Amino acid sequence: MHYNAALVLLIVAMAAPALVVLAGAIRVRWASPVAITMTALAFGAALVSCWQDDARVDVRWAPAWDIRFSLELDGLARLYALLATGVGLAVVIYASAYLPLHLSHGKRPPGEIIRFYGFLLLFMGSMVGLVMSQDFILLFVFWDLTAIASFFLIGYDREEDTSRAAALMSLLVTGISAVLVLIGALLLWHETGSFALPALLAGELATTPVAIAAVLIVIGALAKSAQVPLHFWLPNAMAAPTPVSAYLHSAAMVAAGVFLIGRFYPLIERFDWLLNSLLIIGLLSMAAGGVLALTRDVLKQILAYSTISQYGYVVFLFGIGGEHAVAAASFYVIAHALAKSALFLTAGAVTEVTGSKNLSGLSNLGRRMPMLAIGSGLASAGLIALPLTLGFFKDEFYFAVAWERGPLFGILAVAGAALTFTYISRFWLGIFAGYGRLSPAPVKEDNLTVPPLLLWPVVMLGVIMLVTGFWVKPILVVAEEAASVSMQVPIHMHAAYHFDTRAENLMAISTWITGCLLLVGYKVWWEAAVAVARAGRRFGPERGYQLLMLSLNRFSDRIHVFEVRDLRSRIATILLPAGVLVALAVWFTPNSSDFEFGKITKDDWPLVLMLTVTMIAAFAVMVPRQHLQLALVLSCVGYSLSVIYAFIGAPDVAIVAILMETMFTLLFIGMLILMPRQILRYETSRRPERFRVRRDAIMAGVAGIMAFFVVWGSLSKPSAEATAISTYIELTPLVHGKDVVTVILAEFRGLDTMGEITVISIALLGFLSLLRVGRMR
Repeated sequence: MHYNAALVLLIVAMAAPALVVLAGAIRVRWASPVAITMTALAFGAALVSCWQDDARVDVRWAPAWDIRFSLELDGLARLYALLATGVGLAVVIYASAYLPLHLSHGKRPPGEIIRFYGFLLLFMGSMVGLVMSQDFILLFVFWDLTAIASFFLIGYDREEDTSRAAALMSLLVTGISAVLVLIGALLLWHETGSFALPALLAGELATTPVAIAAVLIVIGALAKSAQVPLHFWLPNAMAAPTPVSAYLHSAAMVAAGVFLIGRFYPLIERFDWLLNSLLIIGLLSMAAGGVLALTRDVLKQILAYSTISQYGYVVFLFGIGGEHAVAAASFYVIAHALAKSALFLTAGAVTEVTGSKNLSGLSNLGRRMPMLAIGSGLASAGLIALPLTLGFFKDEFYFAVAWERGPLFGILAVAGAALTFTYISRFWLGIFAGYGRLSPAPVKEDNLTVPPLLLWPVVMLGVIMLVTGFWVKPILVVAEEAASVSMQVPIHMHAAYHFDTRAENLMAISTWITGCLLLVGYKVWWEAAVAVARAGRRFGPERGYQLLMLSLNRFSDRIHVFEVRDLRSRIATILLPAGVLVALAVWFTPNSSDFEFGKITKDDWPLVLMLTVTMIAAFAVMVPRQHLQLALVLSCVGYSLSVIYAFIGAPDVAIVAILMETMFTLLFIGMLILMPRQILRYETSRRPERFRVRRDAIMAGVAGIMAFFVVWGSLSKPSAEATAISTYIELTPLVHGKDVVTVILAEFRGLDTMGEITVISIALLGFLSLLRVGRMR
């Protein structure tokens, strides 16, 4: 049997959350072993693929729209799949010890660990599917799945207001930007006629719609990677448990953004101004994230802002462009993910053992946590690019590319790297060596034993940073293959220690010296950095987000007050926005040829007559004041429509319409008989207010015009292409139907009814569960 690495990897990754939830439902303590096993199998499948050719899966999904379930485990997908599963394995092992402690602190039941594993592994599976997708719609589906999973992970501690607010913020920022990505996909489809990524990226089309699509895709990617000015959601997301931060915000969620840039780089590099924009945004993110990281006291906040800064490096490299820059960006993503995930896990372990989340509350823990200090020290050394670690080569590539672009960019690159040296050194030294801005209060507890499963994932990641500092070839191969996909040409990288005065070495030495000076002379720059942070809180994008949410809440309250007045107000809040959207679509869409006037023949006169009768009946409904007359006149509209159905060759639909209209008329009359007469007399004698009359007229006019344009556009120019309806017509005889309308009513309405029954059943189960736990007593 042929082994397809892409299919096996996706099946294992997507089966993981389901199996964990199933195992946990049987016995809670099985959830952790099953999660570790499934993540290890997924990582093993990704590793095995490194020794195989690119694997592909391509099957028909929605033929009418030319959408295919198309996957390819190429070099770019392999890089991010290895990160998603490899770092995921370390995080899941860590979480197996961290989550029970975290839940016990909050006095929450152990069973909630199942929910955590379910969403974490759902994110892993979605990330694997995302990076392998070769169809834009399929890519978008997985992209949205990552947003949904991250929402529940960030808001895992849903009892806390900060967690819920952070989850909502991340969902809005990444979710709205995802809509922009979808719009970009539709623009590309309009220009190329395909959703297949190879077709979208193969050409040299550089039209205005393609440029707009590229911009929208880049915005979605930058929002996901927390780049300026859409960076503010990431520090707030630190309200999530530490394993979530270590996974999503170092190696998975933020990495998905730069992956999207790498996947669509052949499209992006067609526009020099877009590359320059990436370069500027990368520099701004490096500066903003670095300066703010220097001012934070909460451990995870320091790392969050450093992540913004570090991914600014990657965006900066993509903005520089060229084979070497893209290869350097791919290499940087790997080194950063390994180091930063270890530091996040370190922060969680330290907080768990000491009870302190702040750097100012820690001091000299290196003697009492030697192994944790060594493991996180190796990760920190890699992130600040010290020799003998993998991180040294990431900065060597980074410096070489920046200097090649020009001396100014070389200086800016050194400045950014010096910031990294400073805030990472401050993080590690503040915890383990006693360095801190505020005379740290020593931790009083003598027993600071780190649980093994909180310790060894950090040590393992640190050792990997050290080993790959000597044996860098495997990382180079993965980065080369990923960059080759982005550039669509073979790329080769070379990494070695050179003891000479080349620019990269001089820039590295300058970085270390500048970083040490900043670290020692913090009194010189501290107030300025705090002032920048204060200005950011007051005038930055997060402040704008808060004001926008406040305004939307007030607007929503006003709409709610209007909506609950009466039934007409409820209808108006639906029909009016729909009418406005249709009007905008008609106005902005080039559709002058889509609205045509047909010819009326002598055979059409009976149909025209009945349409006129229906129209007159609809207007006549507004005249009667007596309720019985109103019900009878209203039934005339339905009966007239049933005659029209018969004229156009749908007698079965006409019979259904007559039956429904008769039932509703009898129902109205029955209700009128049962209602108290004094209420009917009061309603009959009551004169409507002028405001309500005008409102109803406007609402009816907008709804009528909306329906008119929709029907006119649909009937004027039916699609000449073979669509799904052709398949329905061909299959109609197989289900013993006389016409396609009957089959659709019977088959699809049956499925719809089954869906409604399912919804009611789920609601009933929820109701019963609330009764069982006593919340509705």
